Amino acid sequence: MTSADPSLLEHFDSPALVVRSGAVAFANLAARELLGGHVVGQDPRIAIRDPQVVALITAPAGGTAIVEGLSVRGSRWKVACHVLDGGARLVVLEDLSVRVSVARAHADFVANASHELRTPLAAILGYVETLEDPKAGDDPATRSRFLGIIRQEARRMLAVIEDLMSLSRIEAVKHDAPTEPVDMVALAREAASEVASRAVVTISANCESAPVAGDRGQLAQVLRNLIDNAIKYGAPGGEVSVTLEATAAGRLALNVHDDGPGIAPEHLPRLTERFYRADTSHSRATGGTGLGLAIVKHIAERHRGRFDITSQQGEGTTASLILPLLPG
Repeated sequence: MTSADPSLLEHFDSPALVVRSGAVAFANLAARELLGGHVVGQDPRIAIRDPQVVALITAPAGGTAIVEGLSVRGSRWKVACHVLDGGARLVVLEDLSVRVSVARAHADFVANASHELRTPLAAILGYVETLEDPKAGDDPATRSRFLGIIRQEARRMLAVIEDLMSLSRIEAVKHDAPTEPVDMVALAREAASEVASRAVVTISANCESAPVAGDRGQLAQVLRNLIDNAIKYGAPGGEVSVTLEATAAGRLALNVHDDGPGIAPEHLPRLTERFYRADTSHSRATGGTGLGLAIVKHIAERHRGRFDITSQQGEGTTASLILPLLPG
C-alpha cells in the first residue's frame, strides 16, 4: 500500500494509527480517544499492550486479528495492519462490540420467544392427548377442567404473539417521529375508566390538558400496560395513582404508582429487557408475557421521551414517563 498524508485519517470514525520506525507516528482522533493522546511517539508495544496486535504490527506482511478487551472488558475489535511504502504500518481498529452484542441479543430473544411459546404449547398438547383417552374424556368434570387449562394456555400464547407483533410494528417505525396531537390527560382518564371494574385508579394533573406529538394508539398502549402492571403487582385491593405534571421546561412527567411490595434493586436495571421478570411465578400466574415494559420503553424512545422505574421495597413502585409537550 502506498503512503499517504496521515492527516487524511483524522476524521475517520474508526481508530487508525501509523507506525513508523518502531513508534506511533500518527494517531487520529478516534485512536487518541480510545488509547489516549500520549500514544503518539510511543512504542506500539506500550501504546496498545496487546500481544496479538504487537505481533500483527511486526509481522512482515501485516494481516488481521480479532482482539478481546482492547478498550473495556467484554469489548471485541478487528485489527487490520497494512504495510505502507517505506516499511511504515497503517493499523485500523474496527469495534465489533455492538455487532456482537446485537447478535447475542437476537439469539437470546429467539431462545426466549421460543421458550415462551413452547411452554404453553407443550401444556396444550399434553392435555389434548389426555382428553383423547376415553377414561378422561368421558368424565365431564375432568374434561371441563382440562379444557379450561387449554383455553388459558392458548390465550397465553396469543398474548405473547400479540406483544411480539406489537414490538415488531413499533420497531418498524421507531425512526419516524409521530406528529398527531394527543392529550395525555384525557387519554389517562380513558385508560383508567377501562379498568374501573377491576381497580381504583386515581388521576391527578396540574393542567387541564397536556398535548404531546404522538401516536395515540401507542400512547394508549403505554398507559394500559403501566396501569395493568400496577394493578397486577400492587397490594390486593390497593389503589393505583396516575399523576401528570406539565413542567416549565415544556415536558410532561407522567407517573403511575402502586402500593405493592416493591422491587428489589438488582432487578430494576433489567425490567425493560424482553422477557425479563423480577417475579417469574407471579408474572406467569397473572398472565404477564414479559414484554410489556419493553414495549413501553420502545414507544417512549419513538416519542423522543424517557422511561424509568423506581421502587423501594415495602413502599411500592413508580413507573415514570417523560415526554416533550407541544408548544402552547
